[in-house]
Amino acid sequence: MYSALRSHIEAIVSLTDSEFEEFVSILSLEKFKKDEFIIRQGDAVTKEYYVLEGCAQAYYASETGDRSVLQFAIEDWWISDFSAFYNNTPAVLNVRCIEDTVVLGLHRQHLEEFYERVPKFERFFRIKVTKAFLSLKNRIQSGLDKNSKERYLDFCQTYSNIERRVPNYQIASYLGIQPQSLSRIRKEIQTSGPDIST
Repeated sequence: MYSALRSHIEAIVSLTDSEFEEFVSILSLEKFKKDEFIIRQGDAVTKEYYVLEGCAQAYYASETGDRSVLQFAIEDWWISDFSAFYNNTPAVLNVRCIEDTVVLGLHRQHLEEFYERVPKFERFFRIKVTKAFLSLKNRIQSGLDKNSKERYLDFCQTYSNIERRVPNYQIASYLGIQPQSLSRIRKEIQTSGPDIST
């Protein structure tokens, strides 16, 4: 059940069986139904979540009800309101399940204590946080430098095979475009292929 998690970790740091078993022992197996919230804006965020099965999204909801999708998480991805998690502040994001979803919850206090026992995990999560920061930076830069079609193709590369699992309007929100524009881009790609030279 946890073989994917071990492979995920060992892509960065090597583990003994006992180290991995100890890490698994501090995780909580949690199940959520489609449309159920894992985190709501204003919640205390004490956990980050590794997705075993399913699909979830993190989004910001304005006072007027507008939503901006910031992240999707499918199998082998982590999701939370990470700023709230690391800074011990209330959530500004909602994390909601797009499908029935099974996650492993990692409590902040358990993680800090675990670092003392197995320091290599601090390196693992430092590298994960750094990669997440660089990914966010690249996404912001992409929004400034690339057109809608290029951003959509980047999305397809980042979240391969996710389109059939996520409603079109949520993908459009992630890309910062209207759903009609996303439909137009898809039709254009189907007609002419993914060339983005124009």
